[in-house]
Amino acid sequence: MMGMNEQIQNIKKVRLFLIEQIGSLTNEQLNKIPTGYTNNIIWNLTHLISTQQTISYSRAGQQPIVPEKYIVPFSTNTIPDGIIDNKEIMQIKSLLTTSIDEFQTDYDDERFENYTMSPNIRKVYGIEIKNINDALSFLLYHEGYHTGYIMSLRKLVN
Repeated sequence: MMGMNEQIQNIKKVRLFLIEQIGSLTNEQLNKIPTGYTNNIIWNLTHLISTQQTISYSRAGQQPIVPEKYIVPFSTNTIPDGIIDNKEIMQIKSLLTTSIDEFQTDYDDERFENYTMSPNIRKVYGIEIKNINDALSFLLYHEGYHTGYIMSLRKLVN
């Protein structure tokens, strides 16, 4: 079975892979919502940050480590609200990795001991997340799910 630190590093590897995959895309392509879709590549990338912050920091009674503007507007069941400019895109790309590095430090410092279960996850996915280790297992799945979605969107915006 994979250790928790290994899961954190795998989340970071997925995010580095995604940054590499979108490296040649323009801001217009990152913001484009293809016909039949409700969101775009940059929304999905920011959604990864939002979900990780919510399911780890917020559920443990901790203040998220990224600005609120990257959390609420990108939570589940939201849609893109306008164009994200180059400056914000660079910030999002940076947060994809720095937020995981800081999470690793906070995990090692046991900042997530006061974890409360997420009823929404149980409702949507039928699983229970009772502690930060359960959350990490879910996050790895969630990152993979959105990686597939991003890769599909990438084909449609080229």
